[in-house]
Amino acid sequence: MTQAFYRKWRPQKWDEVLGQGHVTQTLQNALVGDRVGHAYLFAGPRGTGKTTVARLLAKAVNCQHEDVTQRPCDECQYCKAVNENRFLDMIEIDAASNNGVEDVRDLRDKINFAPSQGQFKIYIIDEVHMLSTAAFNALLKTLEEPPPHAIFILATTEIHKIPATVLSRCQRHEFRRVPVESIVQQLKIIAEGESLKVDADAMQLIARQASGGMRDAISLLDQLASIGDKITLDLAQTVLGAATSETVLELVDAVRDEDPGAGLQSIHQALDAGSDPRQLARQIVDYLRALMLFQMGNETQVDATQTVKNRMKIHASEFSASAVLRMMRAFNAAAVEQRGGWQPSLGLELALADVLEIQDDAALAPVSETRTTPKKKSAPKAEVKRTQAPEPAPVQKTEASPKSAGEPTSQAQISTKEVMAVWKEIRARVKESDRNLEALLNSCKSLEVKGDTLILGMASEVLAEKIEKTESVETTQKAVNDVLGVILNIKCMVTNSKGRMPADVDQNGLVAAAIQAGGEIVDG
Repeated sequence: MTQAFYRKWRPQKWDEVLGQGHVTQTLQNALVGDRVGHAYLFAGPRGTGKTTVARLLAKAVNCQHEDVTQRPCDECQYCKAVNENRFLDMIEIDAASNNGVEDVRDLRDKINFAPSQGQFKIYIIDEVHMLSTAAFNALLKTLEEPPPHAIFILATTEIHKIPATVLSRCQRHEFRRVPVESIVQQLKIIAEGESLKVDADAMQLIARQASGGMRDAISLLDQLASIGDKITLDLAQTVLGAATSETVLELVDAVRDEDPGAGLQSIHQALDAGSDPRQLARQIVDYLRALMLFQMGNETQVDATQTVKNRMKIHASEFSASAVLRMMRAFNAAAVEQRGGWQPSLGLELALADVLEIQDDAALAPVSETRTTPKKKSAPKAEVKRTQAPEPAPVQKTEASPKSAGEPTSQAQISTKEVMAVWKEIRARVKESDRNLEALLNSCKSLEVKGDTLILGMASEVLAEKIEKTESVETTQKAVNDVLGVILNIKCMVTNSKGRMPADVDQNGLVAAAIQAGGEIVDG
C-alpha cells in the first residue's frame, strides 16, 4: 500500500512549513534562547500545519545536533525516530476518542515517569476541544505545573470551545489559512517529485478547493493522481465536482441580461454534469466576491486566470456595488442552506429568482383578479387578531377613496396585464430620477388599471401618502408615459397582507383601520 501524499510530503524542517512563519519563527527563537514553554495551544483551520509544527517542536527539543539553530537536524537518531513514528517520548492523543476523565487520569499517572529516550516527553493532544468538562478539570493542575521533562502541545480547530482556565495556562499560537499562491507552489514541487503532469489551471482549481488547507490540497492532488499521471482542468473539475468557470460566467451574464431561462439552464447543465450544488454556489460567491474586489480597486487580490479577470472587469462595470452585494447574500444563503435539501437545485433556483426579482412580478397580481366574492352570512362578525386593538382616532381622509393626482392629457386604452408586463421597466425609469420613489414602488403589493387610472395597492397609509406627493406622481406618470405612451392617473389604496382590501369592508371604518395595522379577518 502506497503512503498518502500528505504524509510522504509532510514538512520535516521549519523552513518547509508554508504560511505559518509567525509561528515557526517564534518557536525557533524560543529554542535558541532556551525559553521553550511547558504548554502550547495551536489553534486554526484544518490542514494548516498544527500537528506538523507540534512534531517539529518535539524533534527540535530532543535533537542531538550541537548547533541549536540547526535543530531539528533530521539526521540524529531522535529526529529519525520521530519521522518513523517510533519515538517513545512523543505521545499523540486523539481527544475525540480519548475524551473521558479516566483517559486524562491515566495520562496524569504516567507523566511523572522520566523520558525513555530523549530529554523531553512531548504530549500532543489533537482536537483538544473534544475533551469533556470533567477531563479538562482533571488536566488543569498537571497543565499548570507539569514535571520539568514534560511539554504539552494542544491543537484545536475550535478555540472558542476551550475553557478560559486552559487558555490561561498555555502559550497560544494562531495558524492562518495558506495563501493560494503558496499552495500552488508546493503542488508544483510535489507534482514534479511524483512525476505528474498537472495543468496550471488544474493546480489553481485544487488550491482554491482546499480553502487555505495545505493538507486538503495535497489530498486532492493524491486523489487525482490515482486516475493517471496527466491531470487536466477538465479532469479535475469532473472528479472534484466543480463547475467550469464558463458556467459561472454564463450565470452572471443571465443575471445581467435578466434572463431567468438562461440562468436556470446554466445551473441545470452544471448539476447534470456532476457539479455539487453547494460547491457551485460557493464558486458563484467567490466570483461575485472578486467583482466586489474589482469595484473596490483591489483586483490584485483576485486569484484567477487572465481570461477570467478580463470578464470580471467587464462584469464589475456592469453591476452596481449594491447589486453585487445582493447577489452574494442570495447565493451565499444557497450554499449554507443547501445541506440536507430534498431538491439539490432548489437553493440555487431560489437565489436566482431572488436576484432577478421574479417574485416582485408575481406579487403584482391585479386587484380585480385576486378579489373573491364574500360568502353571504346572516350576521358576519369581523374579528381582529390583536389582543387589544385601540380605537383609532378619526381620520379626515378616506383610505379607500384614492386621491386624484391630476387629470390625464389623453384617454388611456391599456390593460392591467400590459402594465404588469413592463412594471420593472417603469420602475427602472423612475429609478433614474428618484431612487427612493423606485424603492416605494417596489414595495407595491398589487396594481390594477381602471379606465385611465393606475391603482397601486400599498401596505400602509404612510407609503401611500409618500407616493401620492405631487412630485412623486409626476415622476411616476412620466415613467409610465415613456414606457407605454399613455398618461395615467396615479392613485393608491391601502391593502391587507395578501395584497388586497376585501370588497365588503368599509374603507373608512374600524375594521379597515385594524387591517392597516396588520390585523386579519377571520370567520366568527
